Formats: sequence, C-alpha cells, structure tokens
Amino acid sequence: MTKAEIVSEIAKSTGIDKATVLTTVEKFMETVKDSLANNENVYLRGFGSFIVKTRSEKTARNISKNTTIIIPKHNIPAFKPAKVFMDQVK
Repeated sequence: MTKAEIVSEIAKSTGIDKATVLTTVEKFMETVKDSLANNENVYLRGFGSFIVKTRSEKTARNISKNTTIIIPKHNIPAFKPAKVFMDQVK
C-alpha cells in the first residue's frame, strides 16, 4: 500500500478531503523522522514503536581487493510492532 492509497482510504472512511489528510500524514512522518534524528523514540500504543538502534563497530572485507575496512558505530531507525499488532497480523 502506498502513501497515496493510505490517504485515499483515510479520506474515504472519514469524509475529510484528500489534501487535508495528505498534509496530516506527511506531517506525521516528518515528526517521526525528526524525533528519531534527535534520538527520541516514538511510542504508539497498540501499533508499535519507532526506535533508534545502535549498530556497533565492525570489520568488513573487500574480497576483490583483499582489504579490510572498519565500519564505525552508527544509528539506524527501526520499527518494533506492538503485541496486539503482531497478533492481528498472524
């Protein structure tokens, strides 16, 4: 399902015009991205959590050049679904 399909579905079920729904959905995504960029997790009860995970430093190999490089410690965004959500999907 794409963002446009989500917007259409919400607009159809709530009766709100698509432009308003699109603005709301985009602002929600922007707020989640900004929070994760500031190392703040986002918790949505009954849905899940958008969290920041830290990947530790590791050594990688370039097989063609036979060299190794160090990949530094870095953060990545992740989503952890709520138990209610997981049970519904199963």
